[in-house]
Amino acid sequence: MTVLDRFADLYKRELLTNIIPFWQEHAVDTEQGGYFTCLNRDGSVFDTDKFTWLQGRQVWTFSMLYNLVSQKPEWLDMALHGADFLEKHGRAPDGSWYFSTTRSGKPLVQPYNIFSDCFATMGFGQLYKATNTDRHADIAKTTFHQILDRRHQPKRGWDKSVAGTRPLKNFALPMILCNLSLELEHLLDASLVSGLIDECIHEVMEVFYDESLGLIRENVAPDGSVVDSFEGRHLNPGHAIEAMWFIMDLGQRLNRPALIEKAKELTLQHLEYGWDKTHGGIFYFLDSKGYPSQHLEWDQKLWWVHVETLVALLKGYYFTKDERCLTWFQKVHDYTFNHFRDAEYGEWFGYLNRQGEVLLPLKGGKWKGCFHIPRALYQCWQVLEKIEASALAPNSYTA
Repeated sequence: MTVLDRFADLYKRELLTNIIPFWQEHAVDTEQGGYFTCLNRDGSVFDTDKFTWLQGRQVWTFSMLYNLVSQKPEWLDMALHGADFLEKHGRAPDGSWYFSTTRSGKPLVQPYNIFSDCFATMGFGQLYKATNTDRHADIAKTTFHQILDRRHQPKRGWDKSVAGTRPLKNFALPMILCNLSLELEHLLDASLVSGLIDECIHEVMEVFYDESLGLIRENVAPDGSVVDSFEGRHLNPGHAIEAMWFIMDLGQRLNRPALIEKAKELTLQHLEYGWDKTHGGIFYFLDSKGYPSQHLEWDQKLWWVHVETLVALLKGYYFTKDERCLTWFQKVHDYTFNHFRDAEYGEWFGYLNRQGEVLLPLKGGKWKGCFHIPRALYQCWQVLEKIEASALAPNSYTA
């Protein structure tokens, strides 16, 4: 067994014997349907509100495992359990998706957040691959087209900003559409997918990318220009790095090695910029001019930022053979497994302070659910096996 074999085995075992069993044991609401996501360190439930985007993400996770890893009936049952709750309770009369509901499914927060729709689409699109049920396909397609209809005004009437004073557009939606267009490809017209891919690549790599800064901005003016304000200077290294592995996948699909190379370089640039050289780990938020951030959590270390970085680094190495990616992978891997993984109760912590100490002991909440960690572990496991199969692996790294 080679060194990267051991990495591949580690990521596979972590996914299948730690992360997934934790959610299977603790997340299922057997009485009222759907999933509990607000889980203490030991998996006990501390709040019963249900957040639509986390319900959709967990449907996607278990559907993906069923489709790509093993057709275990319990995984499909888990996916259907969440999907049934979403079908009954998730949507407003106009077809958009509420942000959250009570435990029993009564709407709590209006459908202001388009990402509820995005992850409902992902969940039902992946579930359809497992069930071949037309109803699941219809929900995914209908929601996806609604997302496209509102993508230029994602919050619609729920936006608290005053229209026209300082219009901004945000990086998150075009970033997610890069991935979502491929997730729904089996349900969409080929010309629509092709057009969306071109549009998203342009937005991510040209509109939000600031060449003079060498980084991707989180918010820009509608014409792509820089806005010198808190929001306009706002940088989110994790978001940018996550988007880069989406772009690398698109570059492979389109046979555009130059696009892959640029995405790999931007991964390294954001990591070098965002790495905390004093305490290790990747800063959550930064200001492009080095000014104080308006976000008080700017120096926290978050789970999703680090696991998405691991994926991007491995894909960067697999596609380009750049040894810097593996050097950084070792460094980020060590930090991530040493600080986020909970050896006592299973699953991973989500929130650390700057020093790398656990800030919140929860395993799930309003924002953390069963998605980033299992998706990243699966992606890393698969890419590591591809690297090994390609006989490109060096022998200087240890898991």
